[in-house]
Amino acid sequence: MTSETRQATDSRPSTPLGDTLRRGVREASGVWWWYLILGVAWVWYGMFVLSYRVGSLAAVAALVGVAFLFGGFGQLVAAGRVETWRWLYIVTGILGVAAGIMTFVWPDITLYVASILVAWYLIVFGTVHIVDALAGPKVSWWWTGLLLGIAELLLGVWAIRSWERSLLTFMTLVGVWAIVYGVNEIFAAFTLRETGKRAEQAADSGRVLD
Repeated sequence: MTSETRQATDSRPSTPLGDTLRRGVREASGVWWWYLILGVAWVWYGMFVLSYRVGSLAAVAALVGVAFLFGGFGQLVAAGRVETWRWLYIVTGILGVAAGIMTFVWPDITLYVASILVAWYLIVFGTVHIVDALAGPKVSWWWTGLLLGIAELLLGVWAIRSWERSLLTFMTLVGVWAIVYGVNEIFAAFTLRETGKRAEQAADSGRVLD
């Protein structure tokens, strides 16, 4: 390829689609730190739950309620930054917040009720993450959402029967899920930052983002 041909290729005029893609990636990459903070917080919370000395069901329910609220608000925030399936994020976010409130206000909540709430929470969120990974835009880290969804579905099925075992088993399930979710968010944060850098370089050189 001659230098003239290469120069002509590199200086292709931008298209509305390319401008939209670059703008969208730059806007998303500008908040990569949010996903990093969220991921670190989830990992810390998971480690805290795993190291927590189970004392009473009320304390366990409170920890589960915090996880529900945390996850629900996270989904609502994410809904404002996604282009596809936004309504699904909003619905799951509302359900997560509602489940968190229910956990706190439920009088004399039992381990069975807490287990069922966690099970449905994980199954619904797992389904959302799998659908988003398979049907949403194929960003470079899409497969992490797929793995997260599969893990949530498996943990959800496990949670259905966790009440028959012990509080320790139940808390282990919640802690493991929180850590898995946090690692996924951290991975997405750094991948998003790198994607943003590549988008900026492509925009500066006048090329359409592939």
